[in-house]
Amino acid sequence: MTTKEQLIDKLLELSFAEDIGDGDHTTLSTIPADAMGRQHLLVKEEGVLAGVEIAKMVFAKFDPTLKMTVMINDGAHVKPGDIAFVVEGPVRSLLQTERLMLNIMQRMSGIATTTARYQKQLEGLNCKVLDTRKTTPGMRILEKEAVKIGGGYNHRIGLFDMILIKDNHVDFAGGIPQAVARAKEYCKQNNKNLRIEQEVRNEEEIQQAIDAGVDRIMLDNFTPERTAKAVALIRAQAPDIEIESSGGITFDTLRNYGEAGVDFISVGALTHSVKGLDLSFKAC
Repeated sequence: MTTKEQLIDKLLELSFAEDIGDGDHTTLSTIPADAMGRQHLLVKEEGVLAGVEIAKMVFAKFDPTLKMTVMINDGAHVKPGDIAFVVEGPVRSLLQTERLMLNIMQRMSGIATTTARYQKQLEGLNCKVLDTRKTTPGMRILEKEAVKIGGGYNHRIGLFDMILIKDNHVDFAGGIPQAVARAKEYCKQNNKNLRIEQEVRNEEEIQQAIDAGVDRIMLDNFTPERTAKAVALIRAQAPDIEIESSGGITFDTLRNYGEAGVDFISVGALTHSVKGLDLSFKAC
């Protein structure tokens, strides 16, 4: 198993444990052990479907005899009445996997739908929507996968795959030059090939980040007007440094930041407060 598959497997194991406990007594008491049946995933709301591949893992982990036939794959735009897939097998297994599968697919599809909407707002610009670490504990790998399915991009998976020096790091380290120098030395000593991003709060810090030679600069809580000026400053001195906008950016202001010339816009709303897509798993 890959690291990603291991994380998902652990999540499914924990999820089944919290939902089923010592047994689904309703199903066990009302459904004969040899009863067979089929259910389909019914789409009840327009959006972007996500989580089909994870649904396969849910069914396979609980009962490998369940047979899943996929009609619509991840990333497809769906509408009410569409049937995404059909699953056949023991009725007891269908009923016990239903809620976990729906919880995952509804949330992932909601994230993918929201992400697609945000990325479309930047259509025609050389700017990408990024997610953040504002995710549901334990479900980050799935939520970030949903962002990619919706056409967005992952900022970083966690604290381990990129160095992002934020305001608190700067304040505790004594300044941007000191923080970046220590980060570079740390990577050298530990043989880590990590990109370094620096969060900045004003023009003075922008200059310090440029002079320190970071890979990306994050403009934190800048207005679109200040962002445009910051982009011009950075591009004039260090055109290879990537530029990201973050902090308080809404769907309505997203385009303004993209037009200011940044490469990326990070949006916590893609994952922290999204509404799940309406799906149901019905007997057929």
